[in-house]
Amino acid sequence: MINRYTRPEMGDIWSEDNKYRAWLKVEIAACRAQEQLGRIPQGTTRSIEEKANFSVDRILEIEAQVKHDVIAFLTNVGEYVGPESRFIHLGMTSSDLLDTALALVTRQAAHLIEQDLLTLLTVLKRQALTHKLTVCVGRSHGIHAEPTSFGLKFALWYDEMNRNLARLQAAINAISVGMVSGVVGTFAFIDPQVEEMVCRELDLSPAPVSTQVIQRDLHAQFINTLAMIGCTMEKIAIEIRHLQRTEVLEAEEPFSKGQKGSSAMPHKRNPIGSENITGLARLLRANALAAYENIALWHERDISHSSVERVIFPDSCILTDYMLNRLTKILDNLVVYPENMLKNLHITKGLIFSQPLLLALTESGMSREEAYKIVQENAMKCWQEGLDFKTVIGADELVLKFLTLATIESCFDEKHALKHVDYIFNRLNIQE
Repeated sequence: MINRYTRPEMGDIWSEDNKYRAWLKVEIAACRAQEQLGRIPQGTTRSIEEKANFSVDRILEIEAQVKHDVIAFLTNVGEYVGPESRFIHLGMTSSDLLDTALALVTRQAAHLIEQDLLTLLTVLKRQALTHKLTVCVGRSHGIHAEPTSFGLKFALWYDEMNRNLARLQAAINAISVGMVSGVVGTFAFIDPQVEEMVCRELDLSPAPVSTQVIQRDLHAQFINTLAMIGCTMEKIAIEIRHLQRTEVLEAEEPFSKGQKGSSAMPHKRNPIGSENITGLARLLRANALAAYENIALWHERDISHSSVERVIFPDSCILTDYMLNRLTKILDNLVVYPENMLKNLHITKGLIFSQPLLLALTESGMSREEAYKIVQENAMKCWQEGLDFKTVIGADELVLKFLTLATIESCFDEKHALKHVDYIFNRLNIQE
């Protein structure tokens, strides 16, 4: 069973308090750089650090009057710092502060999501190994195809989630960009070295070129990555929902003691967690579209992106964190029914072994066209009349001219489908 690790809550990262702490960190880093370059008096930064503080309520009170959040923040900080506050925000514009601080907060959130992914990957790997040789029927178009391993489902999800992890790490790198270049990005009233020094202190990369904002393709990459993670979660959730259907019942979500599935039907055990994940994935994709819309701004900038980002960044991060944790719990405690898998495997009375028969006939000298015709005709007869496929094939005189009964029997070996499962697992590096 998975133990939850101690960590900050995602909602706290996107709180007003944490946002302003990030803003203050950026402003103090800029003061330190300015001091090192000789633009402000020695000892100023230390004095500012010792005095600087803020009150969320006071910032909101000032903002109600000035209608500008950065000015409200700087005014409130100035109330704590006193006369030396004139050195804060020197030569900077609002977006220098906002965009650089957004990178800090987003990176905090992204690292939590990274932890979530690593925890989920641990569960997926364990379940893949547990069910590596659990035989079930594979389906294409929702129709029974051929036998497969239930563990391969988890192995596939493990592989895809690893790609999502790589995407997230690339997106963290992409979003970890700072900017302190002043109005329209020309460094007209601030030394470019300030930007380099601030970014170095905050472990960010300076934007190679900026306007009055960091370009929003980077932000779109991050939000799109969360949407991609959501797509994979939805993929898994839909599979669970299908497998939990009453007429299938090969696996189902855990159902806790005291849980109730319906206000009217006491027997119900519904895949509500998977349905929840399916629905929330739609929100992540919608937010990704909004992030794409933010890329094109007027000239050196407008603020049409700002209102959108105040919603999609916290929402997408909080949703992704919640969904990953909920899915991990579902998969960690998934109820699996191997006996129902075997029952469903044989529900078509052997029709899923049509390909081995086709191949055996062609390898014995029959043309593929003729072999396909014979196997299909017998299969359709079994479909329509509910007959046992192996019995019908074993009685076909034309088939018996090419195949022995022993060969026919070998074509109906469900374990044959699993002979290369170890090879696939080794290729994915899924080992005990």
